[in-house]
This record gives sequence, C-alpha cells and structure tokens, in this order.
Amino acid sequence: MTSTETHGTPEVPRGSMLVAALSTVVEWYDFTLYLYFATVLSRVFFGGGNNSLLATLAGFAISYGMRPLGAMVFGHVGDRIGRQRTLVLSMMLMTLAMFATALLPDYAAIGPAAGALLLLLRCFMAFSVGGEYTGVVAYLLEGAREDRRGLITSLASAASEVGALMAIAISALVVGTLSTARLDAWGWRIPFFVGAALAGCVWIARSTMEESPDFLRQVKQRTVPESPLRHTLAHHRRALLRTFAISALGSITYYVGITYVPAFLSSSGVLAEGRSLWLSTLAAVAVILVTPLAGALSDRVGRKPMLIWLGVAGMLLPLSMFGLMAGGGELHIAVGAVVLACLAGGVSAVGAPATAEQFPGEGRLSGLALGVTVATAIFGGMTPFLAELFIRLTGWTALPGAMIAAVALAVVPVFLTMPETQPGLVRARALE
Repeated sequence: MTSTETHGTPEVPRGSMLVAALSTVVEWYDFTLYLYFATVLSRVFFGGGNNSLLATLAGFAISYGMRPLGAMVFGHVGDRIGRQRTLVLSMMLMTLAMFATALLPDYAAIGPAAGALLLLLRCFMAFSVGGEYTGVVAYLLEGAREDRRGLITSLASAASEVGALMAIAISALVVGTLSTARLDAWGWRIPFFVGAALAGCVWIARSTMEESPDFLRQVKQRTVPESPLRHTLAHHRRALLRTFAISALGSITYYVGITYVPAFLSSSGVLAEGRSLWLSTLAAVAVILVTPLAGALSDRVGRKPMLIWLGVAGMLLPLSMFGLMAGGGELHIAVGAVVLACLAGGVSAVGAPATAEQFPGEGRLSGLALGVTVATAIFGGMTPFLAELFIRLTGWTALPGAMIAAVALAVVPVFLTMPETQPGLVRARALE
C-alpha cells in the first residue's frame, strides 16, 4: 500500500494533479454545448420542423449508449496498463471527434444524411469519453491525501462545470451576436472549433502527467488483475449497485436539472434562446462555487450523510423549482435554475469520491466504468429527450422535476444502508 493511502502524503506531483483535475473541462464542454445548442442543431442538421428538436435530443440519448462500451474498453486499459496512458488516448480521440463535428456538412447541403453523420460522430465522441470522467476521478483519488480526497476529487466535478460554463458563455456569445441566418449557415461551427482546440491542448498536457501511485503499487506487488471487469463482478457486486445508485442521482440532477433547462425554457416559450443561455451561465457559476465546498464538507462529516441529505433534497426541491421556472419572470427562473444547479453540483462533488472509494485500486476503473457510465447512459443521456417528450404529451411543465424526485426516492434507501467510505471516519469508527 502506498504512502498516499497509509499516511496521506501525496505522491503525485501537483502539476500532474492539476492537469488531471482541469482536463474534465473538455468532456463537459462538448456535451453541454450539444444540449445548449440543441435548438440550433435541430435546424442545422434536421431541417427545423416540429420534431427536429426531439430528433436532436434523441441523437444525444442514442449516442450515450456508447458511453458504457467506451468505459469498459478504457476501464480495462486503465486497469491493465495504467491510468495516464488511458487518459492520453481518450483525449486524442475526443480531439478528432470535435474537429470532425465542426467540419460537418449541414441539412441544406446533403439533406437527412447530415443528421446521420452528426449521430455517428456523437457515438464516436461518447465512446471516447466513456472512461474519461471515471479515469480522472480515480487518478485524483489515488494521488490525494486521505483527509482531502473529497475536496480534491470534487475538483473534477468543478472543472466539468468550468467546461459547461465555457460552453454556455460561448453559445450565448455566438447566439447573441449573430443573426439566425448566419448562426445556422456557419456560426454554429465556432464553438466546436474552440472545443477541438481546447481538447488538443489538454491532449498535449496529459502526455506530461505521471502515473498513479496506486497503479505503480499494483505493478510492484504484481496484483494487477488479468481481467479487471471479471475481478470486479466477482468481488464487488454490492459496490457496483451503490455506485449505480449514486451516479443515477448525479446524472439526472445534472442532465435534467442543469443542461436540459435552456431547451426547456426555449421550447416552452418562457425565454428566448440567447436569454436562457445567459441565465444558465449564472447556474454554472453557482455549481463551480458549491462543488468544492460540498466535497470538503464530505471530508469532515462523511460521504454517507451528505448523500442522504442530498437525496432528500432531490425528492423535495426539483418539482417546485421547475414549476417556478415555468411560471415565468426572470427572478423566478434564476432562483429555480440556481437551486437545481446547486443540488446537482453537490451530488456530483460527493459522488466523485464516494463512487471511487467503493472499489480497491485493483479493478477500480472497470468498477467505475460499469457502475457510473451505465447509470449515466440511462439517467443522463435518455432523460432530456424523455423530459421534452413527456411535457409535450402531458402538458405538465413541472414533470422534469418529478423525474428527479422519483430517482431520488428510489436511491435514498441505498444511501441509508451503504457503509461510510471516508478513510479517516472508517478508521475512527473501527477504533471505537
């Protein structure tokens, strides 16, 4: 066992930790950009029309089905040959996917084939980022001091929100400064070119990172599992269930409570596209501020109590917040968006260390890949599409909040029965 685990002394240089923490910016920039630009992309690639937004969101949902596959592949690679190499490979593929998206022909040029090509690239991108977030979380957890794991791993979530904020700001800037004709003709490409450049910079930076000390320990002790996924399925089934539950709540609060909100506001006629994006910027800033606070608090009080409190909040708050936003009025909309964003940020912050601590170093990435990305595919990729569809079918604008509440109600019993994983608290209770 490394000194990182026994004495809490970090063995990963700060530069490597900083690169790892900030590199989740790219993943969330891309996927947030797609959702925040959903109404624009629906016109550019699906020709507008009544069902074009649904087609765009359906493409997002379908592509998310590739995330578990990518996670399994990258998780296996990360558990077998190292965390750092896996993170470099995934960022290389992400760079190519974003650059290719920026060059795609639109519906006016090639008709329905434009939407098909967009879907193919979304699937490639989803595969590439399958093990991205989980790989970064594992790397940060394994390189952080025990008493700061919550804070350090929550930085991956905070950086994700920085990426989301960049996507929101660039989207709002492009939408606000270009006419609809120019936006649809060429302006939509600008945010994707920016994303490709950002991904390229992170790709280069990751090549300078050092390997995780926990993986080096496994190599030295010859405990690297031959089949990491089989090892995890054989020895950590309950950990997989707990990881799935934590990630389910984190995914639906993020994808419905944050990234779907601009499309919700625009499609329901509450706010125009540009205005809804600027309000979402405020929500993203709130998440960035809340995330490290929630992560640090989980180091003091434990992961389990934090998850229970957040689960109860997930049952009570979202329904009223979506109802508040649907009622109109910018102050009501801002309050609803910020409250939902803080809830999602808190779950993400605590969920990062809580899920990674469910598994030992051996097979950790494969365990996270299976538990986290399957939940994300179901409760992340599918839910914006389902929320929009159900609102159209029922006319109930608060329904997205009910979706979050239902998931929270289902997972809180799991949180109540799960063991505490914060290392200091675990040892303290063992000595009692």
